Amino acid sequence: MNRMVLAAEVVERGALRYTPAGLPALDLQLKHQSTVTEDGQPRQVAMQLKAVAIGAITRPVAALALGVPAQFAGFLAASRNGKGLVFHVTELDA
Repeated sequence: MNRMVLAAEVVERGALRYTPAGLPALDLQLKHQSTVTEDGQPRQVAMQLKAVAIGAITRPVAALALGVPAQFAGFLAASRNGKGLVFHVTELDA
């Protein structure tokens, strides 16, 4: 199963574009910071990752103000150039 849920904030948002199939798409940069437990020890985690919203989800994602925490859900896929991963956002809980 390829499913990811991430508490993050939008730190960059590209201009609305359209896929070759005519669907709206929005490129994002998400930032996450938290403390997690690894092998019984607390660990600080901070990261930024590329994300994209395609289709109807672009509207609520575009309405989010930069820096506002939200919960994003979706899946991971290879980037268009095949280098790295992109988080495809399919659900938003703001």
